Amino acid sequence: MSNIRQKSQLGNVLSSDWHGLNEYLIARIFEVDNKGFRTTGNSVEVHAPFTECNIEATLNWQSPFENSSADQKAPALVALLQSGGIAPYIEAIPVIGGKLKGSSSLEEGIEKFKGRTGITKLNSTQIFTGMPPLKITAMLLFRAYKDSFSEVERPLRQLWEFALPKKISSDSLVDRLKKVGSDTTSALLPSEAPTLLGLEYKRRYYAPLVIESIGEPLSSPIDSEGFYTEILVPITFGTLTALDREDMRKSMSHSFDA
Repeated sequence: MSNIRQKSQLGNVLSSDWHGLNEYLIARIFEVDNKGFRTTGNSVEVHAPFTECNIEATLNWQSPFENSSADQKAPALVALLQSGGIAPYIEAIPVIGGKLKGSSSLEEGIEKFKGRTGITKLNSTQIFTGMPPLKITAMLLFRAYKDSFSEVERPLRQLWEFALPKKISSDSLVDRLKKVGSDTTSALLPSEAPTLLGLEYKRRYYAPLVIESIGEPLSSPIDSEGFYTEILVPITFGTLTALDREDMRKSMSHSFDA
């Protein structure tokens, strides 16, 4: 068994009692640095089964030349030519009416345009213009087996701490400059961003991640002391950057036993 897994067992783990559940069905959420490595020290982890879990990548492919054809420059005219519906208009105007070049008659010339289009492989070619970070959406399940506070309430509170900024300053710039003196960094950027996280689930490892959204169904059942006895927490993670094939290969080849 790896050192990573041993630390996970010995650390401060917040979870419901899932005795007997396959370990690979339990997601592990923990703090990491900006390179995706676990933070040192006795950091808190949240463990919970995932339900309705999905990872999604949006790949931006665009056709930059699709508006360069005649169909796009003069759509009404091309539509009339392609359908043959332009003939009555031309015949109604004597100055324009007549033979088209290479045609024995007006009707024959117009007939050549029927069923033809300006779309080509060139102006329909797609190019890759980038991709946003990957999204991981899931529902985290917590339920009380013995103690509703330790098995449901505490891990839920920790998830909120992971998601929200560590600190948001309430002082004005002038007040901050008076307090910090020459430390202009703290004065200009006084607040602290939320924690970067890592996720282990089903032999996959994703890090660093951020929590983009989290919910708390307030209508979830409670016990006599007001603590949740069971709750499904909707959560959305996002990778810190876009991933390439090597990043995904590393994520998928990760093993708890490696």
